[in-house]
Amino acid sequence: MRNPEQVLNILAEHSSDSSYKYERLYRILFNEQMFYVAYQRIHAKPGNMTAGTDKKTADGMSVDKVNKLIDSLKNETYSPKPARRVYIPKKNGKKRPLGIPAFADKLVQEVVRMILESIYEGYFEWTSHGFRPNRSCHTALKSLQNNFNGTKWFIEGDIKGFFDNIDHNVLIEILRERILDERFLRLIRKFLNAGYLEEWQFNKTYSGTPQGGIVSPILANIYLDKFDKFMEEYAQKFRKGTVRRRNKDIRKLNNRVHYLKKRISEVKDADKISAMIDELRTKQRQILTMPSGADMDENFRRLKYVRYADDFLIGVIGTKEECVKIKADITHFMQEKLKLEMSQEKTLITNAQDYAKFLGYEICVRKDYTAQKNARGEIRRHRNGNVVLHISREVIKKKLIDLAAMEVVSEKGKEVWRYKGRTYLMDSEPHEIVSRYNTEIRGFYKYYSIANNASALGSSFGCIMKFRMFKTLAMKWNCSVRAVTNKLREGDNFVVWFTDKKGERKPRVFYNEGFRRLTDLGTAKYDNLPYMFITPSMSLIERLLAGKCELCGKEAKVEVHHVRKLSELKGKTEWERRMLKMHRKTLIVCADCHSKIHSD
Repeated sequence: MRNPEQVLNILAEHSSDSSYKYERLYRILFNEQMFYVAYQRIHAKPGNMTAGTDKKTADGMSVDKVNKLIDSLKNETYSPKPARRVYIPKKNGKKRPLGIPAFADKLVQEVVRMILESIYEGYFEWTSHGFRPNRSCHTALKSLQNNFNGTKWFIEGDIKGFFDNIDHNVLIEILRERILDERFLRLIRKFLNAGYLEEWQFNKTYSGTPQGGIVSPILANIYLDKFDKFMEEYAQKFRKGTVRRRNKDIRKLNNRVHYLKKRISEVKDADKISAMIDELRTKQRQILTMPSGADMDENFRRLKYVRYADDFLIGVIGTKEECVKIKADITHFMQEKLKLEMSQEKTLITNAQDYAKFLGYEICVRKDYTAQKNARGEIRRHRNGNVVLHISREVIKKKLIDLAAMEVVSEKGKEVWRYKGRTYLMDSEPHEIVSRYNTEIRGFYKYYSIANNASALGSSFGCIMKFRMFKTLAMKWNCSVRAVTNKLREGDNFVVWFTDKKGERKPRVFYNEGFRRLTDLGTAKYDNLPYMFITPSMSLIERLLAGKCELCGKEAKVEVHHVRKLSELKGKTEWERRMLKMHRKTLIVCADCHSKIHSD
């Protein structure tokens, strides 16, 4: 069997060649090494211990199971199980359907995902940032900040129920443009048509990708790549002019400034020189208060676009009437080519001086004529026209309410924020309470750390979270908040001391890393080279293929015992102590030991 890394990189070599057609992909699924890599990639995720409709989890994985799965793929008797549908809450209070596939289906989907990623990663546009290697929400936002300068209008894109409305026939035809292997395409259609069980009632899926399925994100990107390429072509056609026409008034003032500078060196009269210097400075100050280019230059047009999953934002240097036409053209393309519907109410056209919303941020273009000397000593308005990423007060308020950190009350007609403690945390250990607060603060700050006003999180979000923690501990210890702060204060920090499982005394310090704005998150553009697919360390597979029970030492057919979290183990049995000592969520055991583990 060929090395999976070599197989994937050979596929990736032709990824950027749009005319290249891929054949005989299905036979890659007969390579057991591909399934070992897939298993190594996904085995540690806690969700794999949630049973699908076949009531099986990752527990009990073995070489024999991989071989049986490959045999079913060879004779095409493999059929994905319907996903088990559950609902998870959304930020707007509604619920999002989530499908939980069987673990065997997850393995096959991961192999298919790796193949598709090798084929398409080099083919995707740079404007796409969702569910891709080395891409994230932050790369999308930084790309926006770097490329949307000078924007006059924003168009906020909203596709109605995108993941539920992907047309299966359209998707297969898009795949067929690059993939000439009908067996491979039939396998993907099987995943699309697998259906789902809800309250043990089978439901067919006529459209959409299975939310929760491993292969769904890459299929969604392949589908919307058509839109990315449409927008790239549209931007090129929309583009007009090389530079914006200079402001006529500025031109006149600059001519006067140059004249005054020349005359000052020629004039001998001190009074005249003084008057000319005063006029020169006045003209220079006046120039700095005016736009250098003509805002409404009909011969200069630009369009920028960025997308993360099904959220996209368009920046336009042009008129509002042109934005209305762009919105209509997008709506038509979505309907005609992708069978998708744009929400006309939520697809907004926003003036760049106001705030557009994208990925939880508020976006606007700064109008700031503040002048500053650059490295060459030239006075420039370096901030004017720059894109500003802003975290709004409403986002902070909603997050604090979601975390039950505060409540909003009305006093004398004004909105007042009041912090409160968490009664349901009172049974937790003090260091666990501090750790939970730290995790919540870091998670929220990490996402919004690139906002221009990120430092404001310290006086709002950080401050309320701190006093909320004090309140929770005060309720636990039945004392005042002041008593808690006096007890925990060590210099500038607040520290809870605890004894770990090994009997060592350790400190748990409350979050003290600040809320400064971060500008360098390693999100610079990557070289546009074929993506090199590197397989992970195969330590788990090496242990499995060794065929030796890690509990009794017997050489036999072995399988993998999985646990969801190491923290759930108490160390009361030999197998628990062994897993804790190895610090692994997996244990390679023989069938007898595995039965004994489940009988304990």
